[in-house]
Amino acid sequence: MTKIAVWCRHKNDNVIGIGPKIPWHIPSDFKRFRRLTEGKTLIAGQTTYESFPNRTLPNRKIIVLTFNPDYELSDKQNHAVVTDIKAFKEAEGDFYISGGASVYKAFMTGGEGLMPDVIVDSMYCGELNPELTGKKVDITPCIDIMMKDYRQISQNYERDNVITTVWIRKNTFVDQAVLKHILLAIEAED
Repeated sequence: MTKIAVWCRHKNDNVIGIGPKIPWHIPSDFKRFRRLTEGKTLIAGQTTYESFPNRTLPNRKIIVLTFNPDYELSDKQNHAVVTDIKAFKEAEGDFYISGGASVYKAFMTGGEGLMPDVIVDSMYCGELNPELTGKKVDITPCIDIMMKDYRQISQNYERDNVITTVWIRKNTFVDQAVLKHILLAIEAED
């Protein structure tokens, strides 16, 4: 089993959202995310799940991590609710952790069996959308852990003001097929 955290953060302050919105619109970043996660199983918090168009993403299974066991899903065949993050310690398969901030933090600080094996770290280097209002949501604690407990294994890939790098947890074996998929998805042209 491999756990992969996939995020896009603002370079200057590690912001991933303002309120429930992503504070930039970069089509190539969305396409990269699609290539990375198509055909895969995503883990998303309730707010992130609700930000997906029609609360779904085509060709993906989605696990919603929420405190509400009765949470209403948009696609009961392909989506599931999990109320205890510890369920992922022994779960089979590969999981792409797609946010939000509290979900990233729960995995990053969850200790052995929960920490992601791989991080796809994308940094948006432009300006935040000034029209959005609300609380800025950042993942600084996750970045601090990444810098301490992970090592960068890829070059910096830059496209449309977004720099993407791949990190693996130190002293961790990662299935080469997973890494190959990630790198091919990042390197692919739109």
